[in-house]
Amino acid sequence: MDFSVITGPVSRFLATAQNGIEVLRYGGLETGAVPSPYQIIESVPMYRLRRYFPPDTRPGSAAPGSPVLMVHPMMMSADMWDVTREDGAVGILHAAGLDPWVIDFGSPDQVEGGMQRNLADHVVALSEAIDTVKKVTGSDVHLAGYSQGGMFCYQTAAYRRSKDLASIVGFGSPVDTLAALPMGIPPNVGAVAANFMADHVFSRIDIPGWLARTGFQMLDPLKTAQARLDFLRQLHDREALLPREQQRRFLDSEGWIAWSGPAISELLKQFIAHNRMMSGGFSIRGELVTLADITCPVLAVIGEVDDIGQPAAVRGIKSAAPRADTYEYLIRTGHFGLVVGSKAAGQTWPTVASWVKWRSGDGPLPEEIAPMGAQPSESAIDGGVALTSRVAHGAAAASEMAFELARSAADAVVATNKSARNLIVETARTLPRLARLGQINDHTRISLGRIMTEQAESHPGGEFLLFDGRVHTYEAVDRRVNNVVRGLIEVGVRQGVRVGVLMQTRPSALVAIAALSRLGAVSVLMPPDADLAEAARLGGVAEILTDPANLEIARTLDRRVLVLGGGEARDLHLTESGCDVAEVIDMEKIDPDRVELPGWYRPNPGFARDLAYVAFATINGELVARQITNYRWALSALGTASAANLGTRDTVYCLTPLHHPSGLLVSLGGAVVAGARIALSRGLAPDRFVHEIRQYGVTVVSYTWAMLREVIDDPSFSLSGTHSVRLFIGAGMPTGLWRRVVEVFAPAKVVEFFATTDGQAVLANVAGVKIGSKGRPLPGGPYVELAAYDVGDDLILEEDSGFVRRADAGEIGVLLARPRGPVDPTASVKRGVFAPADTWVSTEQLFRRDEDGDYWLVDNRSSVIRTPDGPVFTAAVNDAISQAGAVDLAVTYPLEVRGEPLVVTAVTLRPGGSLPSAEINEAMATLRFGIGPAVIYVAPSMTLGASYRPEIGPLRAAGMPKASRNTWYFDIDTKLYKRMTAAVRAEIIGDQP
Repeated sequence: MDFSVITGPVSRFLATAQNGIEVLRYGGLETGAVPSPYQIIESVPMYRLRRYFPPDTRPGSAAPGSPVLMVHPMMMSADMWDVTREDGAVGILHAAGLDPWVIDFGSPDQVEGGMQRNLADHVVALSEAIDTVKKVTGSDVHLAGYSQGGMFCYQTAAYRRSKDLASIVGFGSPVDTLAALPMGIPPNVGAVAANFMADHVFSRIDIPGWLARTGFQMLDPLKTAQARLDFLRQLHDREALLPREQQRRFLDSEGWIAWSGPAISELLKQFIAHNRMMSGGFSIRGELVTLADITCPVLAVIGEVDDIGQPAAVRGIKSAAPRADTYEYLIRTGHFGLVVGSKAAGQTWPTVASWVKWRSGDGPLPEEIAPMGAQPSESAIDGGVALTSRVAHGAAAASEMAFELARSAADAVVATNKSARNLIVETARTLPRLARLGQINDHTRISLGRIMTEQAESHPGGEFLLFDGRVHTYEAVDRRVNNVVRGLIEVGVRQGVRVGVLMQTRPSALVAIAALSRLGAVSVLMPPDADLAEAARLGGVAEILTDPANLEIARTLDRRVLVLGGGEARDLHLTESGCDVAEVIDMEKIDPDRVELPGWYRPNPGFARDLAYVAFATINGELVARQITNYRWALSALGTASAANLGTRDTVYCLTPLHHPSGLLVSLGGAVVAGARIALSRGLAPDRFVHEIRQYGVTVVSYTWAMLREVIDDPSFSLSGTHSVRLFIGAGMPTGLWRRVVEVFAPAKVVEFFATTDGQAVLANVAGVKIGSKGRPLPGGPYVELAAYDVGDDLILEEDSGFVRRADAGEIGVLLARPRGPVDPTASVKRGVFAPADTWVSTEQLFRRDEDGDYWLVDNRSSVIRTPDGPVFTAAVNDAISQAGAVDLAVTYPLEVRGEPLVVTAVTLRPGGSLPSAEINEAMATLRFGIGPAVIYVAPSMTLGASYRPEIGPLRAAGMPKASRNTWYFDIDTKLYKRMTAAVRAEIIGDQP
């Protein structure tokens, strides 16, 4: 009888029972493994710094190799680098002659205050550990981080500007998190969900270790179930289980630690919802950081079938760090298999060791490592692991195939309806703003100060103001505003008082304007390049609020001067001879806590109808004051936020001075009502522009007129790699510059606004497709009409009934707006226009409306130049000549020659550009209305005003252009522009030979 038939199953049963009891009692099988030796080099509450296999310090001992500092993710134990001594990371690197170090953040639930840790704490701690390793070894450090630990490495390298770093190795570490989220979650859904979880879930709770383990396993439930089933099936075979027992115990129980709520919230908000590792502008203890500052080499280890750190997300480092030499090593394994297991021991760590040696000049670049190729500018619909890779990997192929087929079908629908999905998202964001805009009436309490209070109450920790590389929250800015309000009350400023604001575009200027709004006073925004005495008179200024930089200018005005901002160490020189000290008050010396608020004070008292600001414009050489009500501000702010689809993920870069309506109404207003961040700059310079859009993670850039030419036309301007900018918003951009901007910053668009200072008419080119168009009226904004116009008699045309005739498509008309709220007393008001007793405000601007309903500016009524040969519409001429590719700026103006107006168009050319006669004639053939100028010439330069608008005065003062190869005249006989000779010029101006 063959007893093996009986003893075999019995032996198997007994072995299974024995091993099972050992697992139940001790949590696993006893393997006899011992951890690798290490020494604690530094121990602080935030971390312990381990040095594995500490070197022999006796004379004659071999010096250790290059230091490699390994970083674990927050939810995993630092022991992950030494799961098995022979096959673990530290052991393999040591055997290769390197010097392995590990930072151990510990389990935060076992450290006092540990569950209050945030991401910045980990980044700063890692930076300190790098300093220690550098000090002990004297060598630059190679950083190696797994999953989120690799994200820490990237963030720390950017925070340190790559100081003392030899290279970075990231294992399955996502950078472009929205390019490929786990489980195929769509980016929009993932961003919204991450933002919600950060604000409403993990701001209140933490994650214990067991939940971290469960969450990790649920990301790949099929693989987890398969691993457990395989373990049970082999429970009788101890020898088969022992090689993988340490790894199994680590993943099932020992390797997981708690995760603090603040750290999770910050991860979800900054790096998933806002994707700021790609865009830049993430905050480390108030300092703004961008991965574009990484300059050391980077090796991204990518799992071909990794569904957590998916290849598309990991490869984002190439675009995010354009100044770094970026390499990749593709290995066919999943997420955890990148660093632990047989493939990691046989492939990953030997390759990483060879990488470190190559960087140290001690060997060739491993063949498996290749330079990372350029990444697509936009993530594909399915940026995840390919279907074929999934099917070929693991025993769960059939289940994964079914899942992928379902997801592929869903993605096909998503791709087909991508515009519909975006429309839904934008509508959800836009409708509440339009609804609020439609609800505003004269008695609605609304103002800048009130909106800032609402944001501070809703999102006190929300990032709001960025300046000089630092970030300030809504709560901090709101507190500063309230303190300034107390200071203003202390010096006697009351509701309704007009205060001149003469300040540079700095945080103190923003705070000053907001404080005056909260007090109910009027900010008179004084442009520094204007006649300040005249501005003070026109604005009815009672006193001047200034900063130290403008103090001397402010003192020349016959008003009391209040000085705000400039830092604590400033010296205002208040005792200079000839100066009356009593006329200057240093607001920073007022203790707000000692100011008693009077009974009349109520914060944010302003109604929509109330005057809030006075801005200035120069018309025909004269300074004109424009009144801006709270309604006008709200209209522009809500309209901008809607037209630009601004949200909390946006950072608005305010290049426009705050004294300019565009800076106050568009940049600041749009950002505040949208809850977006606003970044202020110290000045417009190409190097600063590129650095700050990356450092701040700028998504929207504000401009005015020709401002951006100062950047993109500068020889030093260079935009290497990708950028985060999606929109440029502003007014007055020349069409030639517009084309260059969208070419240089593709795929970003330009949203061009047209708005009257009183806010009665607002247009926006939201689509950005028709370059040069002012777009259409904003939904929810003022209603506009185009009244037919007779240019010869300068009259608005009427029908036989006596009512005004509406202009047809393609016909010139005067833009009229139906007023909402108070009407500026200087406005041209018309009644009985289209119906009995109706009221309209004339903008005095001439437009045409095309067949699609888009409006095109033709000219201002006062700017039309009437000549014996016909009218010249200056704006239309400037747009036409700008069709020539080489034209940069264009200005059209009249000169008086022989008692008649001679119309001249001056242009400047792009660097290196030339303007052939044929191109001029081709461009001018596009002129739809009126006649062209008599003379066109290339000016060597143009003077730009403070708002970057070309000034006509200097050009006109220069007189008639000289004959040259860059001067053309209109030949009446051929109807073409030809080069002007000296004889032709003499004939035009009437010179006698």
